Amino acid sequence: ILQTPVLEAFTNNTSNLNSKLMSISRTNLLFMPVLRLNKTDKTAGPNSRSTLMYDRSNSDGSVAAGSSFKTKFVVAVDETTFNIFNTGSVSVQGVIQGYQSTGSLVGGQVRVDQGMSTSQISPASGLDSDLLETQFILELDYRLGRLARPNAQTVQNVNFIDDDSIASYYVAGTNFVSPINNTDSVASASAQDPQVFDGPRGNALMFRLQASTELQYSTYLFTQIGKTLSNSNVGNDVFGISQTDITNSPAGANASLYYIDSTVRVVGANTGFRLDIPVRYVKIQ
Repeated sequence: ILQTPVLEAFTNNTSNLNSKLMSISRTNLLFMPVLRLNKTDKTAGPNSRSTLMYDRSNSDGSVAAGSSFKTKFVVAVDETTFNIFNTGSVSVQGVIQGYQSTGSLVGGQVRVDQGMSTSQISPASGLDSDLLETQFILELDYRLGRLARPNAQTVQNVNFIDDDSIASYYVAGTNFVSPINNTDSVASASAQDPQVFDGPRGNALMFRLQASTELQYSTYLFTQIGKTLSNSNVGNDVFGISQTDITNSPAGANASLYYIDSTVRVVGANTGFRLDIPVRYVKIQ
């Protein structure tokens, strides 16, 4: 208790503790559950969409050495950009469809699992009800994106937007949260239902991101707070996509690639555990 910091002057509304303080009367609790990205699903998985994070790849499809993009989710803000990534000659996996399409929903999603990182307790035991996360709080930059359902082209209603344009969404229920019923070990779990915890598992949160109207139809924010690459600098050894695919797309030979790096924060409403997820909004125009 004596080491708990005291925040006296709140000049910044982001000044806070990194974890929630909890009072638990039990004395036999050896491990606390945490949140962890499930980024190993290489096939269909929950909601029939991949949870792969984006890897920069070589022309033969292998991951490029020294790739700096392995730990990001890429959100394609319009159909032209998504098609270049998803259906081009290289066909990079794990890109999220960040716009509403007239066709069927395709592309990746984000999956966050709750569980205990220990092999001393069997995953079959499950989590106690007072430790189980059934509701989550998601925070993201409202200038850049919106929270969307994982299995439908539906944008979730925002609950609160602060003075820094950070939107807060409170989600629960089967649209976003589902139980992890798999009790297999991490080593024996299948590719269709991969596991990231050795110990007891709670619920899984799944969601997508949809780009804001400003990102979908304009490059203004990209030029103000993002970065720009010319067509000649967007080859296989940089972004994992083909320069020829860009030239042959509606974007054309003179197109540039715009991107903005941001984060999505996921907070367990019960335990208060926080997880920051890096995302990259990309537009080719």
